[in-house]
Amino acid sequence: MIVIPGILGTELKNSKTGETVWPSAFRTSQEGLPISPDLATNHDDLVPGNIIETVKLARLLPEVYVYRDLLLALRRYAGYRDGDWNNPSVDGYQDTFYVFPYDWRQDNVSNARELVRRITQLKSKLQRPDLKFNIVAHSMGGLIARYAAMYGDADLPPGDGPIQPTWAGAAHISKIAMIGVPNEGSADAFSTLVEGYSITEGLRRRVPLLNKLTAEDVVSAQSVFQLMPHRGAVRFLDENLQPLAVDLYDQEVWKQYGWSVIYSSPDFRRRRYAGAAGTDGESGKSEDELDAYLRATLQRTRRFHEALDAGAGSNSPVVLLAIGGDCEETLSSPVILRDQKRNRWVTLTRPREYRTSSGVKISRQQATDAMYAPGDGRVTRESLLGENLFKALPLYAVFGCDLHGELPRNKSLQDNALTAIVAEVMN
Repeated sequence: MIVIPGILGTELKNSKTGETVWPSAFRTSQEGLPISPDLATNHDDLVPGNIIETVKLARLLPEVYVYRDLLLALRRYAGYRDGDWNNPSVDGYQDTFYVFPYDWRQDNVSNARELVRRITQLKSKLQRPDLKFNIVAHSMGGLIARYAAMYGDADLPPGDGPIQPTWAGAAHISKIAMIGVPNEGSADAFSTLVEGYSITEGLRRRVPLLNKLTAEDVVSAQSVFQLMPHRGAVRFLDENLQPLAVDLYDQEVWKQYGWSVIYSSPDFRRRRYAGAAGTDGESGKSEDELDAYLRATLQRTRRFHEALDAGAGSNSPVVLLAIGGDCEETLSSPVILRDQKRNRWVTLTRPREYRTSSGVKISRQQATDAMYAPGDGRVTRESLLGENLFKALPLYAVFGCDLHGELPRNKSLQDNALTAIVAEVMN
């Protein structure tokens, strides 16, 4: 078995200083990834560490359990033992789980390709070329697993032509247990790009010092863009709470509505210009690079979504098991308003009372009913099931009442996931 955590679920360490940059109670010297239109070059000195089992940031603060309970369930109740990718035991394919930590800021395709390479190397060390793995993946980890199954070690094809899954990764993967996976994307990810991200918002126990991933941090992370709603699942509303056509892949749309710090923060743009200014004194060079970066990122996001959606109507040789939450209010449809006094657009990602341009009062409850859908607080039930994508729903689906960050800790969902996997193995 392979366990893949979701976004924020892997430690990030500075390879030069050894400093743990994530998770950390306080800001570090790290200011996010480089921003340039050449996306493949946007790397820094951070490397993935271990999966985050618990977080204890200070003696007087409570300990936060992240993936500890899921791993304990595998060890204590399912009879699995920890595996070592580099030095697997001779029988390391039996009742063994391997954790795949990764840099969750980077492109999901790159991480999926790395997963396939790691599996290939492991099978070679075990001398088991026919071996297949079951994957338990949380949140964004499920998108990495799905791409790996559908395309193996292949990059996204260039251009705008149709994409056809090869299912090259099915030689390595038997089934994927998808815990809170946004198969159609998440409007909450769009909200993150506009407002920033709180890791503890998805946990029952709040730890304010963990709220440190700002809108400036996330704009340099390709992965967050790739979590946005797919074209067929994008839903925006106008001031009258009626559907509004919006192209999330169009950089000019982002500019029009002032989305992300690239367009909402003059201070951010000034600092980025100064930090990237050339010696030739060429005015506007950095501004052009910011626009080109966003354009390139949105284009790659679109291709990533098209690649995942391309396999939705075919007979998958990999079994999909859906596990999630469906009783929490979850953002589904942001509202776009015109602020006439300030002559600017306002995008609501949280419901509130307001008046339309014609004077009609929209209550907070009306906005809530229109903007939210059942889910786990970050991923809707519809997205997990891929209701707008899959011709046939996942073979197995079970839901509980929990927040997104708590799903891996939910004992009932753990039991259902492991039972489904074991039942499939026995069959």
